[in-house]
Formats: sequence, C-alpha cells, structure tokens
Amino acid sequence: MKRKRFRPASKRNSIGLKGPFVILAVLLFFSAPLYAQIDPEFGDAFVTASIGDARTLIPILASDNASGEIVGLIFNGLVKYDKDINLVGDLAESWEIEDSGLTIIFHLRKNVRWHDGRPFTARDVKFTYEKLIDTSVPTPYSGDFKKIKTLEIIDDHTIKVVYREVFSPGLSSWGMPIMPEHLLKGEDLLTTGFSRNPIGTGPYIFKRWKSGERIDLVSNHDYFKHRPYIGRYIYRIIPDPATIFLELQTEGVDSMNLTPLQYKRQTDTKFFKKRFRKFSYPAFGYTFMAYNLKDKRFADKRVREAINYAVNKEEIIKGVLFGLGRVCTGPFVPESWAYNKEVTPLAYDPEMAKALFLEAGWKDSDGDGWLDRDGKTFEFTILTNQGNDMRKMTAEIIQRKLKEVGVKVNIRVLEWAVFLNEFVNKKRFEAIILGWGLSRDPDCYDIWHSSKTKEGEFNFISYSNAEVDRLLVEGRATFDIEMRKAAYHKIHKLLYADQPYLFLYVADALPALHKRFRGVEVAPLGIGYNFIDWYALKSEQRYRR
Repeated sequence: MKRKRFRPASKRNSIGLKGPFVILAVLLFFSAPLYAQIDPEFGDAFVTASIGDARTLIPILASDNASGEIVGLIFNGLVKYDKDINLVGDLAESWEIEDSGLTIIFHLRKNVRWHDGRPFTARDVKFTYEKLIDTSVPTPYSGDFKKIKTLEIIDDHTIKVVYREVFSPGLSSWGMPIMPEHLLKGEDLLTTGFSRNPIGTGPYIFKRWKSGERIDLVSNHDYFKHRPYIGRYIYRIIPDPATIFLELQTEGVDSMNLTPLQYKRQTDTKFFKKRFRKFSYPAFGYTFMAYNLKDKRFADKRVREAINYAVNKEEIIKGVLFGLGRVCTGPFVPESWAYNKEVTPLAYDPEMAKALFLEAGWKDSDGDGWLDRDGKTFEFTILTNQGNDMRKMTAEIIQRKLKEVGVKVNIRVLEWAVFLNEFVNKKRFEAIILGWGLSRDPDCYDIWHSSKTKEGEFNFISYSNAEVDRLLVEGRATFDIEMRKAAYHKIHKLLYADQPYLFLYVADALPALHKRFRGVEVAPLGIGYNFIDWYALKSEQRYRR
C-alpha cells in the first residue's frame, strides 16, 4: 500500500506505503479554488466513512489506509510534503544535511506538547526510531530506519542522524509519525491499550472508538500551528459502499470516493449538484492481482505470462471503470518520474495464452474443457475484500476470460480485517486482488525486495529477483535523480517481464465533497494538506457540540 502503503480500491482499503499519513489524499488535484477566502469560523464536523475499521492506532504498525488516515490526524512526523510536493518541516523546524548526505541534523520545534500536556522532545524521536528497528516489533517500515548507523540526542530539541551509506529516501522517511516515550516505554506495542486510546501531537485529539461503528476526534485547541477550524472529525464504519452512497445523498457523510457508475450516472441530480462537488483525476496508485509465488503453479513465469495474455485489461477498464482509468504496466504510475514509458502492455491474445500454458505442461488431456497436468485441473481461488464492487467485478471478468482458455477460477470475498490479517499477512492465498497507493518518492524497496517477506511486511507474495534487489538498493543509494530514474526504469521493465502481479489498471480518483467547506486550496498535492484551515460558516454548519 503514505507514504508507501495498503490502499485497496475504495481508497479506504488499500495497501500503501508512507501514504496513510497524508490526510484525505483521495481528494488530490482538484481543478479550481472552491471558494473565495473570507474570515474563517470555528465549529461543525467533517464526517467521512470507510468500509473497513482501523486495525490499530499505533503509528508504526498502521499499514492499512483506515488506520493511517486516523493516525495522520493524531500524530506528526518530523517532515511532511507541502502543497507543491516539497519536503518541509513538521515537528522539525529545520535541518542540515552534511557529509554528502550521510548526516541529517534535525532542529525540533520547542512549542509542541503531547495531547496530555507533556512536552515533545528529542527523546520521543529516539524512542520511535528504536521501536522501528526492534526485531520484536512487526512493523513494515523498519527497512528505511535500519539504514541508520547512529541516532544521537544533542539536546532536548536537536537530533543527529548518521546513515551507514547515502540513502536518498532518508529525509522523507522521517514523515513517520513520532510516538510518545513517556506513555509507551516498556509497553508491548502489540497489546498496549494505547492502540485504541492514542495520544499524539497532531491537530486532532482522540475521543472515542466504537469498533465497527465509528472513530471520533476533536480539534486540538493548542495545536502548535493553530487550532483547526473544524471542531470534530467523525470516521464512520459502513461496510456496504452502497449504504455509504446513500448516506452521502442524504448528507449523512460529507465525502466519499465515488465508483465510476456513481460518478457517471447516479450523481447527475439537482440535489447532488446543489450540495456537492465531484472531481476526476488520475490516482497515484494501481490495482493488481497478486500471485502466491510459493505456489508451484504460479512460480512458473510462463503461467503468469499466459494469464497476462488471457485477461483483457481494456475490457475491465470499459466494463468496470466506465473508461475512467488506464492499463497498468508495472509498479509506477504515469505521473511518476520513475515511470518507464517504453514498457507497454501486452496485447490481449488468448491463443498465445494457450500456447504458454501448453509449454508449461498444462493441456486439456481428458476433453472436459479444463487444463490439467498430472491428473489435476488448473483451478485456483481469487480472494478480495468485501465492500469493493470494482474488485469483485474485475475478478469476475478475470474468471470469465480464464475459463475461455481452460483455467477454472473461484472467487471468495472476505471482510477487510479478516482478508488482511488472516489471509494476506499470513500468505494463505493463491491469488488476491488488491491495490497500492504509492509514495511520491518511487522507492519501493519494502514491496519488492526479497528481504521484506515476513508476516505483516509488504512483499507478501514472496517475490525474489537478484537484479531487482540490486536495483532497489541502487535507487535509494544516490541523490542523483538521473541515476535513480535509470534504476527505477529498469525495475519497471523487469517487473513487467516477470509478472509477479497481473498489473491491471490505474483508476481515476472520483471524490465528492460537500460544498459547505471553505478554505479549500487546490495544489499539486491536492487539498488535504491544509485541512486544519477548512471551515464552514456558522450559517451553514450542520453539527453542533
């Protein structure tokens, strides 16, 4: 799945990296200012919804989008991306980079307090770092921090970080939310009550969490930047996306990412146009079908290539996305500087698929219409998550197209938390349909490197390619943009050739937002970066305390 991360297809359910900590990233790239600026007013609530509940509010364990979105409101990192996608200070006021990039000296803000009133200090940064590299803590974000040789506290508000070697994503990795030492020292992060009652430094304070129902936050009046104008943030859990859409239409929620059908056909009403704005732009992520490469059938590259030829991706884009998307060719999207334009999708060719299956030893030896080998039919199950009709419809098209070449496919839809915790993380699957929301930095070491296959880590398919491993290291070992670009272009080409995933599509993001919210500023990063500046006029506010 910021932020590298899990973001499966409603953007509420994706695996992604570093991305969970970008607030409201689904509302990126709006095309024009929504309102002229006037004096902001305090009050009201922003209500949104997710098909899946958060898993944990421990920042370094929050790898799903639901957890990450809440974490991003409660906590801060040392740095963050500004509206123009430049790294700027957050908990760090400034920094110096020395020794040709090997050393970063962070100067921390002095006016920051945790929500319980205790001061934020360098000790909290060191504590978070130590937990990130603790082998007993199953965090998927450890890789970036294991590149650090030493982390030294100079004083309460100065940290010196020395890397073993040049590490280009090093500065951006400090967007990782910082945790409070005074509350978590000596605690087991897997069992601590802090996971459901967090205390951070961020613009919103945790209020309550009713499992499977809602998470409530309230504005932090003492936030070091300024008090957020919107007084409450309400995150509702509604497992059925059709119900979320009904809630949107009755103004029970203020935003959602529309499906292509909703965007094209179901929101063209006078009421909707009066109350909401809807937008369309390329999402910074992609959808894929991943194979368990420990399965002998999918360990054969010819089988994976055959499936790629057998599935018509253009049919999926037309039938599922209503044309609001593009065919995916690998681990980067066209908007990324790491994207290799020379990698083009293979044409739909069922005859080539049959030939490759035959080459791999799969043929219909008994005339029953199904490919078999050694007396066993080629049959597998695709798992995907509940509440995501686009994934389910995609699975159904894959099922139909593979039937045409003799492969029997079953589909199983699971509740999100069960799907992620019991099947994806534990590698109890044959194939799964998921999506990645990508970091702005193309470093994808945690997804593809052969060392990142432990439970809870992002290489859950057990992919291993020595050349890709080498290039992943090379891409993060220099600040030279052209050298990095060359490495990632090669990675793109190799991964599409290897087909560890059936790369499917880059869907357009289709967000809807209630019109009463003002202070919204459009920028290359989107609008969520200044969420604390959003407000509603008293006369338009819908929620009172």
